[in-house]
Amino acid sequence: MLAHPTLDQLHALGLHGLAKGFRELEHRAEAHGLDHAEWLGLLLEYEMTLRRQKQFEARARAARLRHPASVEDVNYQSPRGLDRALFLKLAACDWIAERRNLLVTGASGLGKSWLACALGHKACRENISVLYTRIPRLFADLAIAHGDPRYARLLRSIARVKLLILDDWGPEALTPEQARDLLEIVEDRYDKGSIIITSQVPVDRWHEMIGIPTLADAILDRVIHNAYRIDLAGESLRKRGSST
Repeated sequence: MLAHPTLDQLHALGLHGLAKGFRELEHRAEAHGLDHAEWLGLLLEYEMTLRRQKQFEARARAARLRHPASVEDVNYQSPRGLDRALFLKLAACDWIAERRNLLVTGASGLGKSWLACALGHKACRENISVLYTRIPRLFADLAIAHGDPRYARLLRSIARVKLLILDDWGPEALTPEQARDLLEIVEDRYDKGSIIITSQVPVDRWHEMIGIPTLADAILDRVIHNAYRIDLAGESLRKRGSST
């Protein structure tokens, strides 16, 4: 008789996981032999599981990842030079807590964006805030926002996330305005958050892509010195029909 009023109270308090657990345990014969502490422990597990799932879903929506990728689905058999030990280390997400960066380079079709999104997805599962953006789109948005309060708001929103994924940099050289925008972004994040940058252009050519030596020195000093590197090589996975 108390089941329905109890469920109503749990839902009213926002304890939806607890309510779900209460309903399920009521119909499990083996649960009837549990003592009060064991019941409470199981109910709290239901609540924590639901809350973690909701946190992940919110993080994933906010991240706007390009690919529905996960670290468990990475193909290490494709001959592209992906270091399994390094990638599994990165999948633990400790490097994000350490505010280090990751640079992923290689020709088109080797899965750079997919790998970056897989790490972003894992970070969301670890309740780490993530934002994915293609660099051409980012620069277009910043160009529109220049001279407007939206510019400062956009930079603040980028600075707040713990992991920023900047996908598809190059091969075009940056304009002076884009170089200054990029410096603002990396300066805001220096020793505060992590960045993944993917590019078809090798890292040793990034200086010339930025173009202005003083800005290039400042940007790359903040990005490269503490970064992990994944340098992919080989034939496009799309041509081989391989999975990522």
